[in-house]
Amino acid sequence: MQTNKRFAPYPINIGLLNRFRSPKERKDIIQRLATGELDIVVGTQQLLNKEVKYRDLGLLVIDEEQRFGVNQKEKIKNLKAKLDILTLTATPIPRTLYMSLSGIREMSIIATPPPSRRPIQTHLSPYSPDVVRTGIRNELDRGGQVFYVVRRVEGIEKVAIQLEEMVPGVKVAMAHGQMSPGELEATMLAFNNGEADILVCTTIIESGLDIPRVNTIIIEDAQYFGLAQLYQLRGRVGRSGIQARAWLLYPDNQILSETARKRLRALQEFSQLGSGYQLATRDMEIRGVGNILGAEQSGQMEAIGFELYMEMLQSCIAEIQGEEIPQVEDTQVDLQLTAFIPGNYIASQEQKMAAYRAVAAANSQRELKLIAAEWSDRYGSIPAPVEQLFSVMQLKQIAKSLGFSRIKPEGKQHIVLITPMAEPAWKLLAEKLPQHLRSRFVYERKKVTVRGLGVLKPQQQLDNLIEWLGAIEDVSRRGAETQREG
Repeated sequence: MQTNKRFAPYPINIGLLNRFRSPKERKDIIQRLATGELDIVVGTQQLLNKEVKYRDLGLLVIDEEQRFGVNQKEKIKNLKAKLDILTLTATPIPRTLYMSLSGIREMSIIATPPPSRRPIQTHLSPYSPDVVRTGIRNELDRGGQVFYVVRRVEGIEKVAIQLEEMVPGVKVAMAHGQMSPGELEATMLAFNNGEADILVCTTIIESGLDIPRVNTIIIEDAQYFGLAQLYQLRGRVGRSGIQARAWLLYPDNQILSETARKRLRALQEFSQLGSGYQLATRDMEIRGVGNILGAEQSGQMEAIGFELYMEMLQSCIAEIQGEEIPQVEDTQVDLQLTAFIPGNYIASQEQKMAAYRAVAAANSQRELKLIAAEWSDRYGSIPAPVEQLFSVMQLKQIAKSLGFSRIKPEGKQHIVLITPMAEPAWKLLAEKLPQHLRSRFVYERKKVTVRGLGVLKPQQQLDNLIEWLGAIEDVSRRGAETQREG
Protein backbone atom coordinates (compact mmCIF):
# COMPACT_ATOMS: atom_id res chain seq x y z
CA MET A 1 0.00 0.00 0.00
CA GLN A 2 1.40 3.38 -1.10
CA THR A 3 0.35 5.06 2.17
CA ASN A 4 2.51 2.69 4.22
CA LYS A 5 5.56 3.62 2.14
CA ARG A 6 4.93 7.34 2.60
CA PHE A 7 4.60 7.07 6.38
CA ALA A 8 7.34 4.47 6.85
CA PRO A 9 9.74 6.90 8.63
CA TYR A 10 7.07 7.81 11.21
CA PRO A 11 5.73 5.86 14.21
CA ILE A 12 2.26 5.56 12.71
CA ASN A 13 0.18 2.37 12.39
CA ILE A 14 -1.86 2.15 9.19
CA GLY A 15 -4.55 -0.35 8.18
CA LEU A 16 -6.42 -1.12 4.96
CA LEU A 17 -10.07 -2.18 4.81
CA ASN A 18 -11.59 -3.16 1.45
CA ARG A 19 -13.21 -6.08 -0.38
CA PHE A 20 -9.89 -7.87 -0.84
CA ARG A 21 -9.40 -8.38 2.90
CA SER A 22 -10.18 -11.82 4.33
CA PRO A 23 -12.80 -12.06 7.11
CA LYS A 24 -10.00 -12.65 9.64
CA GLU A 25 -8.04 -9.58 8.50
CA ARG A 26 -11.22 -7.51 8.46
CA LYS A 27 -12.12 -8.52 12.02
CA ASP A 28 -8.60 -7.68 13.22
CA ILE A 29 -8.67 -4.20 11.64
CA ILE A 30 -12.10 -3.39 13.12
CA GLN A 31 -10.93 -4.47 16.56
CA ARG A 32 -7.74 -2.38 16.35
CA LEU A 33 -9.79 0.65 15.27
CA ALA A 34 -12.02 0.29 18.33
CA THR A 35 -9.04 0.07 20.69
CA GLY A 36 -7.13 2.89 19.02
CA GLU A 37 -4.17 0.74 17.95
CA LEU A 38 -4.52 1.98 14.39
CA ASP A 39 -3.74 5.66 13.78
CA ILE A 40 -4.86 5.75 10.14
CA VAL A 41 -7.19 3.49 8.22
CA VAL A 42 -7.57 3.61 4.45
CA GLY A 43 -10.66 1.98 3.03
CA THR A 44 -13.79 1.99 0.95
CA GLN A 45 -17.33 2.79 2.07
CA GLN A 46 -17.04 -0.22 4.39
CA LEU A 47 -15.59 2.27 6.90
CA LEU A 48 -19.12 3.71 7.27
CA ASN A 49 -20.68 0.42 8.39
CA LYS A 50 -22.31 0.37 11.84
CA GLU A 51 -20.02 -2.44 13.00
CA VAL A 52 -16.95 -0.21 12.57
CA LYS A 53 -16.31 1.77 15.79
CA TYR A 54 -13.61 4.40 16.28
CA ARG A 55 -12.00 5.20 19.60
CA ASP A 56 -11.38 8.88 18.81
CA LEU A 57 -12.01 9.86 15.21
CA GLY A 58 -10.70 13.37 14.47
CA LEU A 59 -10.19 13.68 10.70
CA LEU A 60 -12.03 12.16 7.77
CA VAL A 61 -10.58 12.49 4.26
CA ILE A 62 -12.99 11.57 1.47
CA ASP A 63 -11.49 10.90 -1.94
CA GLU A 64 -13.68 10.87 -5.06
CA GLU A 65 -16.50 12.68 -3.23
CA GLN A 66 -18.75 12.56 -6.30
CA ARG A 67 -19.06 8.77 -5.86
CA PHE A 68 -20.78 9.09 -2.48
CA GLY A 69 -24.58 9.14 -2.42
CA VAL A 70 -26.96 10.81 0.00
CA ASN A 71 -27.17 7.76 2.29
CA GLN A 72 -23.39 7.57 2.67
CA LYS A 73 -23.19 11.30 3.41
CA GLU A 74 -25.86 10.94 6.09
CA LYS A 75 -23.77 8.19 7.69
CA ILE A 76 -20.77 10.53 7.63
CA LYS A 77 -22.77 13.18 9.49
CA ASN A 78 -23.62 10.63 12.18
CA LEU A 79 -20.02 9.52 12.75
CA LYS A 80 -19.20 12.28 15.19
CA ALA A 81 -20.59 15.68 16.15
CA LYS A 82 -17.26 17.51 15.85
CA LEU A 83 -15.28 16.03 12.99
CA ASP A 84 -12.95 17.76 10.54
CA ILE A 85 -13.76 16.64 6.99
CA LEU A 86 -11.65 17.16 3.88
CA THR A 87 -13.27 16.10 0.60
CA LEU A 88 -11.25 15.61 -2.58
CA THR A 89 -12.73 15.47 -6.05
CA ALA A 90 -11.71 16.33 -9.58
CA THR A 91 -15.34 17.08 -10.49
CA PRO A 92 -17.52 18.22 -7.57
CA ILE A 93 -21.22 17.38 -7.89
CA PRO A 94 -23.51 20.39 -8.57
CA ARG A 95 -24.80 20.61 -4.98
CA THR A 96 -21.27 20.61 -3.52
CA LEU A 97 -20.07 23.19 -6.05
CA TYR A 98 -23.09 25.40 -5.38
CA MET A 99 -22.46 25.25 -1.64
CA SER A 100 -18.86 26.34 -2.26
CA LEU A 101 -19.86 29.17 -4.58
CA SER A 102 -22.39 30.32 -1.98
CA GLY A 103 -19.72 30.42 0.72
CA ILE A 104 -21.28 27.62 2.80
CA ARG A 105 -18.24 25.43 2.21
CA GLU A 106 -14.65 26.43 1.70
CA MET A 107 -13.04 25.33 -1.54
CA SER A 108 -9.45 25.26 -2.77
CA ILE A 109 -8.52 24.52 -6.37
CA ILE A 110 -5.37 22.64 -7.36
CA ALA A 111 -4.99 23.49 -11.04
CA THR A 112 -1.32 22.63 -11.50
CA PRO A 113 -0.87 19.19 -13.13
CA PRO A 114 1.98 16.81 -12.24
CA PRO A 115 5.22 17.32 -14.18
CA SER A 116 5.36 15.96 -17.77
CA ARG A 117 1.57 15.43 -18.00
CA ARG A 118 0.01 16.31 -21.36
CA PRO A 119 -3.63 17.11 -22.24
CA ILE A 120 -5.60 14.08 -23.39
CA GLN A 121 -6.78 14.19 -27.00
CA THR A 122 -10.52 13.55 -26.82
CA HIS A 123 -12.39 12.27 -29.88
CA LEU A 124 -16.19 12.13 -30.15
CA SER A 125 -17.41 9.73 -32.84
CA PRO A 126 -20.27 7.40 -33.83
CA TYR A 127 -19.37 3.75 -33.22
CA SER A 128 -17.56 2.13 -36.13
CA PRO A 129 -15.36 -1.00 -36.26
CA ASP A 130 -12.85 1.01 -38.31
CA VAL A 131 -12.63 3.71 -35.62
CA VAL A 132 -12.13 1.10 -32.88
CA ARG A 133 -9.56 -0.84 -34.92
CA THR A 134 -7.61 2.33 -35.74
CA GLY A 135 -7.59 3.51 -32.13
CA ILE A 136 -6.33 0.15 -30.87
CA ARG A 137 -3.75 -0.30 -33.61
CA ASN A 138 -2.29 3.17 -33.10
CA GLU A 139 -1.76 2.44 -29.41
CA LEU A 140 -0.38 -1.07 -29.84
CA ASP A 141 2.03 0.11 -32.55
CA ARG A 142 3.73 2.38 -30.00
CA GLY A 143 3.94 -0.39 -27.39
CA GLY A 144 1.03 0.71 -25.23
CA GLN A 145 -2.14 -0.85 -23.82
CA VAL A 146 -5.83 -0.02 -24.13
CA PHE A 147 -8.83 0.29 -21.80
CA TYR A 148 -12.10 -0.62 -23.55
CA VAL A 149 -15.02 0.43 -21.33
CA VAL A 150 -18.52 -0.98 -21.66
CA ARG A 151 -21.64 0.05 -19.78
CA ARG A 152 -22.86 -3.34 -18.53
CA VAL A 153 -21.38 -6.66 -17.45
CA GLU A 154 -23.96 -8.38 -19.62
CA GLY A 155 -22.42 -8.98 -23.04
CA ILE A 156 -18.86 -8.13 -22.00
CA GLU A 157 -17.56 -11.52 -23.22
CA LYS A 158 -19.12 -10.91 -26.63
CA VAL A 159 -17.34 -7.56 -26.85
CA ALA A 160 -14.01 -9.22 -25.98
CA ILE A 161 -14.50 -11.81 -28.75
CA GLN A 162 -15.38 -9.05 -31.26
CA LEU A 163 -12.16 -7.20 -30.42
CA GLU A 164 -10.09 -10.38 -30.87
CA GLU A 165 -11.66 -10.86 -34.31
CA MET A 166 -11.31 -7.18 -35.16
CA VAL A 167 -7.59 -7.03 -34.27
CA PRO A 168 -6.06 -10.49 -34.90
CA GLY A 169 -3.32 -11.56 -32.50
CA VAL A 170 -4.32 -9.13 -29.76
CA LYS A 171 -4.47 -10.39 -26.15
CA VAL A 172 -7.70 -9.39 -24.37
CA ALA A 173 -8.50 -9.54 -20.64
CA MET A 174 -11.78 -8.76 -18.85
CA ALA A 175 -12.53 -7.05 -15.53
CA HIS A 176 -15.85 -6.26 -13.84
CA GLY A 177 -17.43 -6.03 -10.41
CA GLN A 178 -19.09 -9.45 -10.51
CA MET A 179 -15.75 -11.25 -10.51
CA SER A 180 -14.47 -12.71 -7.24
CA PRO A 181 -11.89 -10.52 -5.43
CA GLY A 182 -9.10 -13.01 -6.13
CA GLU A 183 -9.92 -13.34 -9.81
CA LEU A 184 -10.25 -9.57 -10.24
CA GLU A 185 -6.94 -8.91 -8.50
CA ALA A 186 -5.15 -11.55 -10.62
CA THR A 187 -6.57 -10.03 -13.82
CA MET A 188 -5.51 -6.50 -12.91
CA LEU A 189 -2.01 -7.62 -11.91
CA ALA A 190 -1.63 -9.55 -15.16
CA PHE A 191 -2.73 -6.56 -17.21
CA ASN A 192 -0.43 -4.28 -15.23
CA ASN A 193 2.45 -6.64 -16.00
CA GLY A 194 1.74 -6.40 -19.74
CA GLU A 195 0.28 -9.89 -20.18
CA ALA A 196 -2.70 -8.46 -22.11
CA ASP A 197 -3.00 -5.67 -24.68
CA ILE A 198 -6.64 -4.68 -24.06
CA LEU A 199 -8.65 -4.68 -20.86
CA VAL A 200 -12.37 -4.88 -21.59
CA CYS A 201 -13.98 -3.57 -18.43
CA THR A 202 -16.82 -1.73 -16.76
CA THR A 203 -16.48 1.50 -14.77
CA ILE A 204 -14.66 -0.50 -12.10
CA ILE A 205 -11.48 1.18 -13.40
CA GLU A 206 -12.93 4.65 -12.74
CA SER A 207 -10.61 5.43 -9.83
CA GLY A 208 -7.52 4.11 -8.09
CA LEU A 209 -5.66 2.84 -11.18
CA ASP A 210 -2.29 4.13 -12.33
CA ILE A 211 -0.87 2.12 -15.23
CA PRO A 212 1.56 4.30 -17.23
CA ARG A 213 1.54 2.01 -20.29
CA VAL A 214 -2.20 2.50 -20.84
CA ASN A 215 -2.57 5.63 -22.96
CA THR A 216 -5.73 4.96 -24.96
CA ILE A 217 -9.25 4.53 -23.59
CA ILE A 218 -12.28 3.69 -25.72
CA ILE A 219 -15.69 4.20 -24.09
CA GLU A 220 -18.66 2.52 -25.73
CA ASP A 221 -22.16 4.07 -25.37
CA ALA A 222 -20.60 7.19 -23.86
CA GLN A 223 -23.95 9.01 -24.01
CA TYR A 224 -25.18 7.02 -21.00
CA PHE A 225 -22.35 8.09 -18.68
CA GLY A 226 -22.39 11.15 -16.45
CA LEU A 227 -20.04 14.04 -17.08
CA ALA A 228 -18.03 13.48 -13.90
CA GLN A 229 -17.85 9.75 -14.64
CA LEU A 230 -16.51 10.34 -18.16
CA TYR A 231 -13.94 12.78 -16.78
CA GLN A 232 -12.76 10.21 -14.23
CA LEU A 233 -12.57 7.47 -16.85
CA ARG A 234 -10.60 9.68 -19.20
CA GLY A 235 -8.19 10.39 -16.35
CA ARG A 236 -7.15 6.72 -16.27
CA VAL A 237 -4.89 7.35 -19.27
CA GLY A 238 -2.15 9.89 -19.86
CA ARG A 239 -0.53 9.30 -16.48
CA SER A 240 2.98 9.44 -17.98
CA GLY A 241 4.60 11.82 -20.43
CA ILE A 242 3.12 10.02 -23.47
CA GLN A 243 0.32 11.65 -25.46
CA ALA A 244 -2.93 9.91 -24.47
CA ARG A 245 -6.17 9.57 -26.42
CA ALA A 246 -9.78 9.07 -25.37
CA TRP A 247 -12.48 7.88 -27.77
CA LEU A 248 -16.11 8.57 -26.80
CA LEU A 249 -18.33 6.40 -28.98
CA TYR A 250 -22.09 6.51 -29.42
CA PRO A 251 -24.39 4.45 -31.70
CA ASP A 252 -24.40 5.80 -35.25
CA ASN A 253 -28.10 5.04 -35.63
CA GLN A 254 -29.27 6.78 -32.46
CA ILE A 255 -30.27 10.42 -32.00
CA LEU A 256 -28.64 11.77 -28.85
CA SER A 257 -30.71 13.72 -26.34
CA GLU A 258 -29.78 17.37 -25.92
CA THR A 259 -28.43 16.70 -22.41
CA ALA A 260 -26.23 13.83 -23.61
CA ARG A 261 -24.95 15.92 -26.49
CA LYS A 262 -24.05 18.77 -24.10
CA ARG A 263 -22.18 16.36 -21.80
CA LEU A 264 -20.10 14.86 -24.59
CA ARG A 265 -19.33 18.22 -26.17
CA ALA A 266 -18.29 19.62 -22.79
CA LEU A 267 -15.82 16.77 -22.26
CA GLN A 268 -14.41 17.34 -25.73
CA GLU A 269 -14.20 21.10 -25.12
CA PHE A 270 -12.51 20.89 -21.71
CA SER A 271 -9.59 18.62 -22.49
CA GLN A 272 -6.89 20.74 -20.85
CA LEU A 273 -5.22 19.49 -17.68
CA GLY A 274 -6.93 20.67 -14.50
CA SER A 275 -10.24 21.38 -16.24
CA GLY A 276 -12.33 19.49 -13.66
CA TYR A 277 -13.66 22.72 -12.15
CA GLN A 278 -14.84 24.02 -15.53
CA LEU A 279 -16.49 20.67 -16.23
CA ALA A 280 -18.21 20.70 -12.84
CA THR A 281 -19.50 24.22 -13.54
CA ARG A 282 -20.88 23.09 -16.88
CA ASP A 283 -22.42 20.05 -15.17
CA MET A 284 -24.12 22.41 -12.72
CA GLU A 285 -25.46 24.45 -15.63
CA ILE A 286 -26.82 21.32 -17.32
CA ARG A 287 -28.27 19.53 -14.29
CA GLY A 288 -29.07 22.39 -11.91
CA VAL A 289 -28.09 22.57 -8.25
CA GLY A 290 -29.32 20.62 -5.27
CA ASN A 291 -31.27 21.85 -2.24
CA ILE A 292 -29.44 22.97 0.90
CA LEU A 293 -31.44 22.35 4.12
CA GLY A 294 -30.71 23.81 7.56
CA ALA A 295 -31.94 23.24 11.13
CA GLU A 296 -34.95 25.11 12.51
CA GLN A 297 -34.50 27.61 15.35
CA SER A 298 -36.68 28.37 18.37
CA GLY A 299 -36.62 30.69 21.41
CA GLN A 300 -38.31 31.62 24.72
CA MET A 301 -40.44 34.65 25.63
CA GLU A 302 -37.99 35.83 28.33
CA ALA A 303 -35.20 35.95 25.79
CA ILE A 304 -37.03 37.62 22.90
CA GLY A 305 -39.65 39.89 24.46
CA PHE A 306 -43.45 39.83 24.61
CA GLU A 307 -44.24 41.41 21.22
CA LEU A 308 -41.96 39.11 19.28
CA TYR A 309 -43.21 36.16 21.31
CA MET A 310 -46.82 36.97 20.36
CA GLU A 311 -45.83 37.34 16.72
CA MET A 312 -44.15 33.93 16.84
CA LEU A 313 -47.15 32.45 18.63
CA GLN A 314 -49.53 33.72 15.96
CA SER A 315 -47.18 32.35 13.32
CA CYS A 316 -47.24 28.92 15.01
CA ILE A 317 -51.03 28.94 15.17
CA ALA A 318 -51.21 29.79 11.47
CA GLU A 319 -48.76 26.97 10.78
CA ILE A 320 -50.88 24.49 12.73
CA GLN A 321 -53.91 25.60 10.75
CA GLY A 322 -51.92 25.11 7.56
CA GLU A 323 -52.00 28.79 6.60
CA GLU A 324 -48.34 29.58 7.20
CA ILE A 325 -46.09 30.09 4.20
CA PRO A 326 -43.23 27.63 4.80
CA GLN A 327 -39.64 28.77 4.81
CA VAL A 328 -37.32 27.00 2.38
CA GLU A 329 -33.53 27.27 2.42
CA ASP A 330 -33.22 27.54 -1.34
CA THR A 331 -35.17 27.17 -4.57
CA GLN A 332 -33.89 24.90 -7.33
CA VAL A 333 -34.84 25.93 -10.88
CA ASP A 334 -34.71 22.99 -13.30
CA LEU A 335 -35.99 24.62 -16.47
CA GLN A 336 -34.09 23.97 -19.71
CA LEU A 337 -32.23 27.27 -19.62
CA THR A 338 -28.76 28.43 -20.62
CA ALA A 339 -27.93 30.55 -17.58
CA PHE A 340 -24.22 30.90 -16.89
CA ILE A 341 -21.20 33.22 -17.20
CA PRO A 342 -19.35 32.50 -20.46
CA GLY A 343 -15.57 32.30 -20.44
CA ASN A 344 -15.33 35.06 -23.07
CA TYR A 345 -17.20 37.43 -20.74
CA ILE A 346 -15.25 36.85 -17.51
CA ALA A 347 -12.05 35.03 -18.39
CA SER A 348 -10.45 34.90 -14.93
CA GLN A 349 -11.48 31.80 -12.99
CA GLU A 350 -11.17 33.58 -9.64
CA GLN A 351 -13.24 36.55 -10.85
CA LYS A 352 -15.86 34.18 -12.24
CA MET A 353 -16.12 32.35 -8.89
CA ALA A 354 -16.49 35.70 -7.11
CA ALA A 355 -19.18 36.71 -9.61
CA TYR A 356 -21.16 33.51 -9.02
CA ARG A 357 -20.87 34.03 -5.26
CA ALA A 358 -22.13 37.61 -5.58
CA VAL A 359 -25.20 36.53 -7.55
CA ALA A 360 -25.93 33.64 -5.19
CA ALA A 361 -25.63 35.93 -2.15
CA ALA A 362 -28.02 38.59 -3.52
CA ASN A 363 -31.17 38.85 -1.39
CA SER A 364 -33.28 41.25 -3.47
CA GLN A 365 -33.95 42.35 -7.01
CA ARG A 366 -32.31 45.66 -6.17
CA GLU A 367 -29.06 43.86 -5.32
CA LEU A 368 -29.25 41.92 -8.59
CA LYS A 369 -29.67 45.19 -10.53
CA LEU A 370 -26.66 46.70 -8.78
CA ILE A 371 -24.56 43.63 -9.62
CA ALA A 372 -25.72 43.77 -13.25
CA ALA A 373 -24.79 47.46 -13.47
CA GLU A 374 -21.36 46.75 -11.96
CA TRP A 375 -20.68 43.88 -14.39
CA SER A 376 -21.82 45.97 -17.35
CA ASP A 377 -19.44 48.74 -16.34
CA ARG A 378 -16.55 46.35 -15.64
CA TYR A 379 -16.87 43.67 -18.31
CA GLY A 380 -19.02 45.25 -21.01
CA SER A 381 -22.51 44.57 -22.32
CA ILE A 382 -24.16 41.64 -20.57
CA PRO A 383 -24.55 38.62 -22.90
CA ALA A 384 -27.74 36.58 -23.17
CA PRO A 385 -26.63 33.67 -20.89
CA VAL A 386 -25.80 36.14 -18.11
CA GLU A 387 -29.12 37.99 -18.59
CA GLN A 388 -30.81 34.62 -18.20
CA LEU A 389 -28.75 33.94 -15.07
CA PHE A 390 -30.07 37.15 -13.49
CA SER A 391 -33.64 36.20 -14.47
CA VAL A 392 -33.21 32.75 -12.90
CA MET A 393 -31.93 34.33 -9.69
CA GLN A 394 -34.88 36.74 -9.70
CA LEU A 395 -37.29 33.79 -10.02
CA LYS A 396 -35.44 31.94 -7.24
CA GLN A 397 -35.85 34.93 -4.90
CA ILE A 398 -39.57 35.25 -5.63
CA ALA A 399 -40.26 31.51 -5.40
CA LYS A 400 -38.27 31.18 -2.16
CA SER A 401 -40.29 33.98 -0.52
CA LEU A 402 -43.49 32.11 -1.45
CA GLY A 403 -42.29 28.76 -0.05
CA PHE A 404 -41.42 26.89 -3.26
CA SER A 405 -38.30 24.71 -3.05
CA ARG A 406 -38.09 23.51 -6.65
CA ILE A 407 -39.42 24.40 -10.11
CA LYS A 408 -39.28 21.69 -12.78
CA PRO A 409 -41.07 20.38 -15.89
CA GLU A 410 -43.62 17.58 -15.59
CA GLY A 411 -44.07 15.76 -18.85
CA LYS A 412 -44.22 17.97 -21.92
CA GLN A 413 -47.16 20.19 -20.94
CA HIS A 414 -46.85 21.27 -17.33
CA ILE A 415 -44.47 22.94 -14.88
CA VAL A 416 -44.62 21.94 -11.20
CA LEU A 417 -43.70 23.98 -8.13
CA ILE A 418 -42.53 21.73 -5.30
CA THR A 419 -43.47 23.05 -1.86
CA PRO A 420 -43.96 21.83 1.72
CA MET A 421 -46.94 24.22 2.18
CA ALA A 422 -50.37 22.95 3.14
CA GLU A 423 -53.45 23.50 0.99
CA PRO A 424 -54.97 26.31 3.17
CA ALA A 425 -51.78 28.34 2.71
CA TRP A 426 -51.89 27.84 -1.06
CA LYS A 427 -55.54 28.92 -1.20
CA LEU A 428 -54.60 32.19 0.45
CA LEU A 429 -51.84 32.71 -2.13
CA ALA A 430 -54.04 31.70 -5.08
CA GLU A 431 -56.54 34.42 -4.14
CA LYS A 432 -53.84 36.95 -5.00
CA LEU A 433 -53.54 35.66 -8.58
CA PRO A 434 -55.42 37.45 -11.39
CA GLN A 435 -58.78 35.74 -11.92
CA HIS A 436 -57.94 34.42 -15.40
CA LEU A 437 -54.85 32.59 -14.09
CA ARG A 438 -56.29 30.81 -11.06
CA SER A 439 -57.54 27.79 -13.01
CA ARG A 440 -54.04 27.17 -14.38
CA PHE A 441 -52.58 26.59 -10.89
CA VAL A 442 -53.68 23.24 -9.43
CA TYR A 443 -52.68 22.28 -5.88
CA GLU A 444 -51.79 18.70 -5.00
CA ARG A 445 -50.02 17.47 -1.91
CA LYS A 446 -46.45 18.86 -1.84
CA LYS A 447 -46.73 20.54 -5.25
CA VAL A 448 -48.56 23.09 -7.38
CA THR A 449 -48.96 22.30 -11.09
CA VAL A 450 -49.01 25.16 -13.62
CA ARG A 451 -51.02 23.63 -16.43
CA GLY A 452 -50.00 24.19 -20.05
CA LEU A 453 -46.90 26.24 -19.25
CA GLY A 454 -44.56 23.43 -20.34
CA VAL A 455 -45.52 23.77 -24.03
CA LEU A 456 -43.94 27.21 -24.20
CA LYS A 457 -40.27 27.88 -24.83
CA PRO A 458 -38.05 27.88 -21.70
CA GLN A 459 -37.56 31.67 -21.85
CA GLN A 460 -41.34 32.20 -21.96
CA GLN A 461 -41.75 29.78 -19.05
CA LEU A 462 -39.23 31.82 -17.08
CA ASP A 463 -40.81 35.19 -17.95
CA ASN A 464 -44.35 34.01 -17.13
CA LEU A 465 -43.33 32.51 -13.79
CA ILE A 466 -41.55 35.73 -12.81
CA GLU A 467 -44.65 37.75 -13.77
CA TRP A 468 -47.24 35.47 -12.17
CA LEU A 469 -45.41 34.61 -8.96
CA GLY A 470 -44.20 38.21 -8.76
CA ALA A 471 -47.84 39.35 -8.75
CA ILE A 472 -48.55 37.08 -5.78
CA GLU A 473 -45.46 38.36 -3.97
CA ASP A 474 -46.38 42.02 -4.58
CA VAL A 475 -49.91 41.63 -3.24
CA SER A 476 -48.64 39.65 -0.22
CA ARG A 477 -46.01 42.29 0.56
CA ARG A 478 -48.50 45.16 0.31
CA GLY A 479 -50.91 43.29 2.58
CA ALA A 480 -48.18 42.70 5.17
CA GLU A 481 -47.20 46.39 5.07
CA THR A 482 -50.82 47.45 5.58
CA GLN A 483 -51.14 45.15 8.61
CA ARG A 484 -47.97 46.57 10.16
CA GLU A 485 -49.19 50.16 9.66
CA GLY A 486 -52.53 49.24 11.22
